[in-house]
Amino acid sequence: MSDNGLAYKALALQVTCYAINQSRDRLEARSRIQQAIERLGQQIAASLAFIGPDCRLVVLPEYFLTGFPLGESLSDWAEKACLEMTGSEYEALGNIAQKHRIFLAGNAYEVDPHFPGLYFQTCFILDPSGTVILRYRRLNSLFAPTPHDVWDRYLEQYGLDGVFPVARTEIGNLAAVASDEILFPEVARCLAMRGAEVLLHPTSEIYGQARSPKEAAKISRAVENMMYVISANTAGIAESPIPSGSVDGGSKVVDYRGLVLAETGAGESMAAFAEVDLAALRRYRRQPGLGNLLARQRFDAYVESYQQAVFYPRNTMIEGEIERKHFIQTQVATIHRLAEQGVI
Repeated sequence: MSDNGLAYKALALQVTCYAINQSRDRLEARSRIQQAIERLGQQIAASLAFIGPDCRLVVLPEYFLTGFPLGESLSDWAEKACLEMTGSEYEALGNIAQKHRIFLAGNAYEVDPHFPGLYFQTCFILDPSGTVILRYRRLNSLFAPTPHDVWDRYLEQYGLDGVFPVARTEIGNLAAVASDEILFPEVARCLAMRGAEVLLHPTSEIYGQARSPKEAAKISRAVENMMYVISANTAGIAESPIPSGSVDGGSKVVDYRGLVLAETGAGESMAAFAEVDLAALRRYRRQPGLGNLLARQRFDAYVESYQQAVFYPRNTMIEGEIERKHFIQTQVATIHRLAEQGVI
């Protein structure tokens, strides 16, 4: 891929999520998911008509198809809300990507035949052919299974590059993190180590304070990794017990210098779009000096500290049926152990 003048527009599309928690059965839930995809197809088409044909990337929010579980057991939520890796929902989303010749990214709950009884919260990217070219399973979650909970088996199946995937595409090296994982710098850093240039961030979060932790983290991840951050928030979650506007607004595009190029307020909006200039980013990354934070990294100095530290344990969900209370119980036990060690 040539560096000469490579630029395109990226859109963080802020749309309302319609929760399926009140669906009576799988059939009704799947019908509502299909309705959400059809609605998105119309919104994407209209947004692209306004922005123009140089919009090559559309990022959708977290939960955009289903909302999140509210007390459902792991098995119930898997049955009701989780997509299959080769399911019809990905096919329908792929048709949208193919029709408009775009890269389409989002986040969904997903089951994996290699891990029966579990599901993962998955960031995905579809290319203009409609093919899923990247799956990143959220590593840090308080309420859902993660690859770390079945770490050894997951590495056997997908390897470390499958834990931290980067898709090398004609619009740059794409990677993704979910929601509050923007607060975990190691995730974005491991993606940057593998060449990520554009970090896609499907999220569903409180918005309204410029100095909130997540807002600060989006800027920080962009600056410290010298990468673009495309963050798409929900425009509220409808048909849920929580007030719908609790997670609404602030979708944005941040460049590799930490400058917010575009941002939207509350409500459904396509206003958060901006140019991604890969040629400029690559020149910036290859220029020596104080600002080249990637080239100044001394990762080997930190290896031993990370190897010695055991905080949240791995492989806690490898046997038997897991109840939802497992997550908070494991965190409580971790806090007690770290307190006894004098770490916290």
